[in-house]
Amino acid sequence: MIQDSTQLILETVQTSFMKWKDFSLTDRISILKDIKNRLLANKHEYAHAITTDMNKPIKQAIAEVEKCAYLCDYYIENAAVFLKEQEVKTAWSKSYITFQPLGVLLGVMPWNFPFWQVFRFVIPSLMVGNTFVVKHASNVPLSAKALEDVFNVLSIDFPVYKNLAIKSSEVAEVIANPIVKAVSLTGSEGAGRSVAENAGKHLKKCVLELGGSNAFIVLNDADLEYAATKAVTARMQNAGQSCIAGKRFLIQEDVYEQFVALFKQKIATLVTGDKFDDKVTFGAMAREDLALELEEQMNKSIQMGAVIEIGGKRRGAFFEPTILTNVTVDMPIFKEETFGPLAAVLPFKTIDDAIALSNNSNFGLGASIFTNDVTQLQSYLHLFEEGALFINEMVISDPHVPFGGIKNSGYGRELSHFALYEFANVQSVVIK
Repeated sequence: MIQDSTQLILETVQTSFMKWKDFSLTDRISILKDIKNRLLANKHEYAHAITTDMNKPIKQAIAEVEKCAYLCDYYIENAAVFLKEQEVKTAWSKSYITFQPLGVLLGVMPWNFPFWQVFRFVIPSLMVGNTFVVKHASNVPLSAKALEDVFNVLSIDFPVYKNLAIKSSEVAEVIANPIVKAVSLTGSEGAGRSVAENAGKHLKKCVLELGGSNAFIVLNDADLEYAATKAVTARMQNAGQSCIAGKRFLIQEDVYEQFVALFKQKIATLVTGDKFDDKVTFGAMAREDLALELEEQMNKSIQMGAVIEIGGKRRGAFFEPTILTNVTVDMPIFKEETFGPLAAVLPFKTIDDAIALSNNSNFGLGASIFTNDVTQLQSYLHLFEEGALFINEMVISDPHVPFGGIKNSGYGRELSHFALYEFANVQSVVIK
């Protein structure tokens, strides 16, 4: 049975939807500008909340808030084009497509990027005309409170976004509630299966952004200095707690030793210390239990023959930046998602071997490939089983391109124009 307080929040946001859906797109964009301005005006306060909640170094927390503003700019500039009525040539007098809102959407959000993940979900669908309830991760309460503050700007007198302070066990009841029209989850594979099952029972749309075990591939003609620099950021940013982080580092064998040496050298330059010091570039993981889980994956792999090149020690929630070599495909650090600052490095002989290793995963979120011969590489790209391929760049989520995966990395897309249509009624109108 759903709690009375939860039901009241759902009814409040449903009432807001009945008002918000009648706002013109021009007016919605104006509100989005207010949200962006509020975000930037209070970015240091919001970043402090992020850092306090989950140990992200303050410099990275500020960058996360600023990235949310960048996303707002993208939809401020492009929403009118993406949501424009689309005429279709048919045998009838007139045919066109419109994009109508669904209603109240439920977001089930993670802790690793507590602002960015929510903005990525909310902003596109807000422009369509939907309103939101969000069950945020329990270990980021300050961020959750701050987000409600960001979205409920003073220029409208009703809430388009409300927090749901519920347990994970209560999510199914909220999905079942007739007020909720669809759900988006960013989280673990297990959580995704549960949400998909419950959404399916009630024939409700869901988007699932789940885990990843991205390959970071370096070919022998790549700029190794550049690739190693990117590798450090790809694996160690946010203490490695990112679904799209580079996790399995596949290096062509004739540059393998050179790359590992550069990788170790650059990891050693990461700056640790007080998480509120803007000079710090690497911090603790969000919770000690997460660090313990990573340590277990590492130790099992070492027992199977993996070798520590650098790092490997844990103190509470702080896990040293770590590189493991002598890795095989049957080790946990290759087979499983490693959600922390641990890089598994393997050599390969040919590009075909690299593709086989990359695809040897239950996940399919993204891959990075580094080479100076992009033309030759393009004939191989269709062989990768990934939602995104980044050439000479680490995998990132950027508003301009759709974000999402295949296989156990989930389904549906966020960002770009595709995000606007995921939670829209794509309505055909035919006139004779």
